[in-house]
Amino acid sequence: MPRKNPEHARIEDYGLIGNLKTVALVSVEGSIDFMCYPAFDSPTVFAKLLDNKSGGSFGIYPQMDGYNTKQLYLPATAVLLTRFFSEYGIAEVTDYMPVNDQMDKSNAIVRQVKTVRGNITFQAKCEPAFDYAGASHTCEMRDDGVYFKANDKDGTVMRLIADVPLQIRKNAGYAEFTLEQGNTAYLVLECGKTQVEDENPIDVYKKDTYQDTVDFWRNWSKKSTYKGRWTGAVNRSAITLKLLTSREQGSMVAAPTFSLPEVIGGGRNWDYRFMWIRDAAFTMYAFLRLGYTDEATAFLEWIHDRAQEDKLYLMYTIDGGHDMEEKELEHLSGYQNSKPVRIGNGAQDQYQLDIYGELIDTIYIYNKQHTAITFEFWETIVKQVNVVTKQWKTADHGIWEIRNTEKHFLHSRLMCWVAMDRAIKIGQHRSFPFPEQDWKKVRDEIYTDIYENFWNDEIGAWVQHKGAKTVDASVLLMSLMHFISPYEPRWLSTLKVVEEQLGVDVLLYRYKNGETSFDGLEGEEGTFNMCSFWYIESLAKSGEVAKALDSFEKMIGYANHLGLFSEQIGHKAEHLGNFPQAFTHLALISAALEIDKKLDR
Repeated sequence: MPRKNPEHARIEDYGLIGNLKTVALVSVEGSIDFMCYPAFDSPTVFAKLLDNKSGGSFGIYPQMDGYNTKQLYLPATAVLLTRFFSEYGIAEVTDYMPVNDQMDKSNAIVRQVKTVRGNITFQAKCEPAFDYAGASHTCEMRDDGVYFKANDKDGTVMRLIADVPLQIRKNAGYAEFTLEQGNTAYLVLECGKTQVEDENPIDVYKKDTYQDTVDFWRNWSKKSTYKGRWTGAVNRSAITLKLLTSREQGSMVAAPTFSLPEVIGGGRNWDYRFMWIRDAAFTMYAFLRLGYTDEATAFLEWIHDRAQEDKLYLMYTIDGGHDMEEKELEHLSGYQNSKPVRIGNGAQDQYQLDIYGELIDTIYIYNKQHTAITFEFWETIVKQVNVVTKQWKTADHGIWEIRNTEKHFLHSRLMCWVAMDRAIKIGQHRSFPFPEQDWKKVRDEIYTDIYENFWNDEIGAWVQHKGAKTVDASVLLMSLMHFISPYEPRWLSTLKVVEEQLGVDVLLYRYKNGETSFDGLEGEEGTFNMCSFWYIESLAKSGEVAKALDSFEKMIGYANHLGLFSEQIGHKAEHLGNFPQAFTHLALISAALEIDKKLDR
């Protein structure tokens, strides 16, 4: 099964499929190289992306020399088509995970293999590696397919079925078959905990699941109210955000992968398969602006349940738990040998004050533009505001989760102001009882503190933290969150300093680590895609619409072939960090909406 680059696939060479419970990454070579099961934050069953030799994968390869590949999504869906072109023939593999109400309990990947031109032989190999490739498994041939069972505490079971002959080779499911021009074969991988949930016959998948899944995604996409200039990019971003959202829980992951490095060969490798309050709140804000109100409602219900606990945590597992102890998987070599490979996330224990602002801002928009919140929900807001009133002067780890220090970060202080401001507006709008004068006093104290004590006359900008001489890209939210007029002289000066200190054309670093290694970690990370879109939106708000328009088009050019973004961009325009990243795609949506608004005036 020859591959063009047998050593390392690139992060940007993947597409995403999913069923709103978990996702899988499919390479341009037709190989599923990453999948967690049964949920986003469960152990992997395929992780070749993180270990080329032992990570596990499910590949389907046409036996043709010198072929080229192309990938695309069927319009307005999460159904992925991989094409193989050669002088000998043309082949297609269509991948999707069924999503419909009738099969809500199932977890399956359907792979349709078709010969478009010529007669083509295919080889398929399904080689799972359970529990982060740390558990062995048994492989058994039965009448209806190949059964895999993990030898671990979970006992995960997978069943490979097909309408072509299957066999077992070296503890993997294997098939070799030839399709004449116009013919199609089906291979389906079903998954279950201790047993396969449904054990559907292959005809069930062949008959209805393709059209049902296409219809599901197109019906969902039609709910979008976006009518602007970048329908393709905005809708693809919205579908990507939806793929990262749990249909059952209402929560979502920041990204579906772990330990994809921010520095090749370095140690900036983190697990993003959890729900950060910050990321999810911003995502629901984007959903609301596009008209996807069901997702925002489900998220706020999820948050309401969490708010009944003693405190609001920075991050949660997808089902609302706190079991995310950070560990290193020493047996995995890592993406392009970037170690350590980490699961879990030690940032869960950090103190980050900004989450209250992002959350209450989303609730404010929801209450204003969609549905009035209940008084019971208001009481949970009061509970969070009381935390802000007591703690806003406290140093914390900040939005970038600096691990070696706590400081008085501008972004955290700004979001404390947002929390107070939006809570006051909700209370006034709904005539809810609250200590209005006390809250206004705190809000105004925070405003004054930011305006005066975070301003640095020497560099002409609001700086990263008190006493700093450098800016941080999160300062861009001062304008986006309506703290400051986008035409205020101090703001225009700050915007210029951000471009000078952090910008490389349209690409933006989130901060510069400097010789002192401000964040306590080695290596220079890539530019931060989310920050680039924040910058573009800020330009548009400040009246530089032509520059924002050109910059947006340039930035879109850094997406992969499917319109997906990782967290960061490297020196050679390679994608870095976990993929795809929710924050980048929601920031893209927000920037597009702002530019559209300015151009349509």
